[in-house]
Amino acid sequence: MLITMVEIGNYRKLLAARIAFAPDKTVLVGANNSGKTSAMTALRRFLVDTRGFSINDLSLAHWQALNAQGETWEAAIAADTELPAPGILEFLPQLDVWLQVKKGEMHYVQKLLPTLDWKTAPLGVRFRFEPEDAVKFQQEYIAARRKAADITLAAAQAVEGKEDPPQLELWPLNLIDFLERRLRTFFKVKAYLLDPAKVEEPTDGVARMQALSDDAEPIEGNPLDGLIQIDEISAQRGFGATSNRTQREDAGADARSAGRLSTQLRSYYDRHLDWRDTPELTDIKAMEALEKARKAFDDRLSEAFDKALIELQKLGYPGISDPKLKIATKLKLQDGLSHESAIQYEIPAAAGEHMHRLPEDSNGLGYQNLVSMVFNLMSYRDAWMRVGKAGTGHDVKPTPPLHLMLVEEPEAYLHAQVQQVFIRHAYNVLRNDPALGKSLDFSTQLVVSTHSSHIAHACDFAALRYFRRLPPSEGRKTPTACVVNLSSVFGKPDQTEKFVARYLKATHCDLFFADAAIFIEGSAERILVPNFVEQADVFEYLRTRYITWLEVGGSHAHRFKGLVDTLGLTTLIITDLDAKDPASNEARTPALGKGLEARNETLRSWAPKQTDVDILMKLEEKEKAIVHPNGYAVRSAYQTGEKLKLGAVDVEIHANTFEDALLYRNFDFFKARRATGLAGKFQAIADAAQDGNQLKADVAKAIKEGDKAEFALELLFSDDIEQLHVPAYIEHGLLWLAEQLKRKEADLAPKAGAA
Repeated sequence: MLITMVEIGNYRKLLAARIAFAPDKTVLVGANNSGKTSAMTALRRFLVDTRGFSINDLSLAHWQALNAQGETWEAAIAADTELPAPGILEFLPQLDVWLQVKKGEMHYVQKLLPTLDWKTAPLGVRFRFEPEDAVKFQQEYIAARRKAADITLAAAQAVEGKEDPPQLELWPLNLIDFLERRLRTFFKVKAYLLDPAKVEEPTDGVARMQALSDDAEPIEGNPLDGLIQIDEISAQRGFGATSNRTQREDAGADARSAGRLSTQLRSYYDRHLDWRDTPELTDIKAMEALEKARKAFDDRLSEAFDKALIELQKLGYPGISDPKLKIATKLKLQDGLSHESAIQYEIPAAAGEHMHRLPEDSNGLGYQNLVSMVFNLMSYRDAWMRVGKAGTGHDVKPTPPLHLMLVEEPEAYLHAQVQQVFIRHAYNVLRNDPALGKSLDFSTQLVVSTHSSHIAHACDFAALRYFRRLPPSEGRKTPTACVVNLSSVFGKPDQTEKFVARYLKATHCDLFFADAAIFIEGSAERILVPNFVEQADVFEYLRTRYITWLEVGGSHAHRFKGLVDTLGLTTLIITDLDAKDPASNEARTPALGKGLEARNETLRSWAPKQTDVDILMKLEEKEKAIVHPNGYAVRSAYQTGEKLKLGAVDVEIHANTFEDALLYRNFDFFKARRATGLAGKFQAIADAAQDGNQLKADVAKAIKEGDKAEFALELLFSDDIEQLHVPAYIEHGLLWLAEQLKRKEADLAPKAGAA
C-alpha cells in the first residue's frame, strides 16, 4: 500500500495543490514563503492533530467570500425571508489522500471501497474541516450578530444628543471575527469517499479537486485508522542552552528537557525495553543486581540517618501511636536515563590516560540534531513494527501496512555534507528492520520539507516537488502557491533532461530556492558581474534578493527553458550575440546591414526569439523580454553598440564578447592603465587605436590569444576596480531584473494573516 498523492485545498496559501508522493522519498523544495510549511502543517492538521486548527488555516483568499456569506444570512433575516443554506463548504480547508492498494490488502480498505465491484483502482478519501452541525453554526452566528447589534443600539440611544457618542465595535464584526473565537467549538474534520473516475490532471500546477455531491455522507470514524502510522519530526527541536533556558523560564523543567537526547532514550526504553510487565531472562539478572544495590544503599541510608531520627524522637515525634519513619529507596532501571548526564560524549584520550566524558549539552548543536533525528527515526520505526515491549500485551493493535514519516527542515545546525548524508540514509534507517527489508507487505514513505540546496542536490529530480509562488490575479486577490512535480519537467527522458540534471548535480541546486536566476556566458562574467552588483549603488536592491548565478555557455542556456518555465522563475540571461554569415555559417563580428544571423540558440528559440542580427541590435530594451501572464519573465542581455572617440572621430563600435564590451565601455580606463596579460594588450591597443575596424580586429585577436579568467581575476583584485563600469547591455539587464523583482515582491507580499 502506498500514498500516490495528496491534494490540498483552501489551506492557507494552498488553494488547490497536488503533491505526488514518490514510493520512497519525497522532498518539498521552493523559495521562502512558497507554501512548503503550509503543506507540512496541513498534513499534520488533518492526519495527526485535528485539534490544532485555527482561523489562520483558512485561506486568506476566501475570507472576503466567507464574510459575504455571513452578510447574506443577515440580509435574509433582516428582510424576513427564508434563510439560505450555509454555503461555505467550498471555502473550507480540505485534504484528499489517494492510496494505491495491492491485491491481498482488501481487508484494510473496506471502509474506502466506492463500489462493491472495485478491483484495483486508486482509492481516495477527503478530509474536510467543516461545521459539525452547519445549521446550528449558522444560527449561533446570527444570534451573536443580533446581540452585538442590540447592545450597540442600546448604547447609542443612551447617549443620544451628546456631542461625542462612543464608537462601539462589538464582537463579532463579521463571520471571520466569529470564527476566530468559535472555530473549534463548531468545526471538526469529517471524511468522505472520492470517485477515482473523476480524478483530473492539474492545470499549470493548479489541482482540479473533484467536487462532492450535495448529499455526500461522511464516513464514520477515521478511515485511515489501522492503515497508516504517521509520525513527524518538526522543525523546532529545542536544542541548545539558550533554547533550554527560554523553555525553562516559560514552561518549566519538562519543556526544558523535551529536546534532550536523554529524554528520547527514556521514551524509547519505556516503549520497547521496559521489563516491568513481561521480564525476560536478561531483565531478571538486571533486577537481581538492582535489588542487591538497593539493599546495600538502604543499609547505608539507615546508618547515616540513625542519629538524625533519634534526635527527631527527642522532639516528641514519632510518639507511641505514630507511625515510625523508615528510610528506603525505590530504584528503577530507567532512572539511569532520567538526568541531564544520561547521554555523554567520550573525548578520545591517549593510551593509558583517563577517558574524559562530557554531557550532551557540551556537544555541537549539529551533532545533537543529527543524533536526535536518527534516533527518532529508529524509535518511530520500532514503534510501527511493534519491537520489544511495544509488541506485548492484550491491547496491541496490528501493524499498519504503511508508515508515513514527515520531517521538517532537517538541515538545522547541520554541515552541508552531513545534510546530504542524512537525506541519503534517512529512508534506509526507516527500513532497517528484519521484517521490512524489501518486504512488499509493509511500505514506508518519507516526506521532507527543506530550504537546503544541499539536500536537494543529494536527491533525484524524481523526488523533488517544487512549490511555486503565484501572484494575485483578476479572480484571486491574494498570493497563493501551486506545486510542480519536477520528474515531469522534460517529459520523456532525453539528452536535455540528462544535461540539466547533471549540470545541477555538478554545481548546486540553489535554483529551487531563489527569487531569480542570472545565467552567465563565461568565466570572466561569472567573476566580474557579481562584483559590479555588490559595488554599484544602482544595484542595491538586487543585493537584498536571493539570486542564483549559473555559468552556462550560450550554446546550452536554452536547455534550461523547460525547467525555468516550470519553476516560474524570473531569469536574466547574459549572453553573447554570436553573429554568423548564414551563407558560409562562419562566425562574424556583429555589424548592421551585413545580413548576419545569430548563432546563439538562446536568442533564437527562447528570448527574444529572433534570428536576424539587425533586428536583435535594434530591439528596444523591453522587447528583449518574454513576459508570462502568471507573473514571471525571461530576458536576454547581449552586446549592442558603444560610441567611442578615436582621435577626432566619433564611431559606433559593436562588441562581440563580454571582454571587448568591457573595454569599449571603459576605454579611457584601460587606455591610461598599465597592466600585464590581456589588460596590458588592451592598453596598447587603445593607445594605438585610430580606426574602428582595425580596433575590432586587434581586440578580437588579443581576446582569442588571452586568458579570460586571468584577466577577470587581475581586475577583481586590483585597487582601481571601483572605477570600472559594467557594460551597458548588462546594466540594462540588471536594472530590468530589479524592476521585475520589485513588482513581484509587491504582488506576493501578504497583506494580512498567515501564509
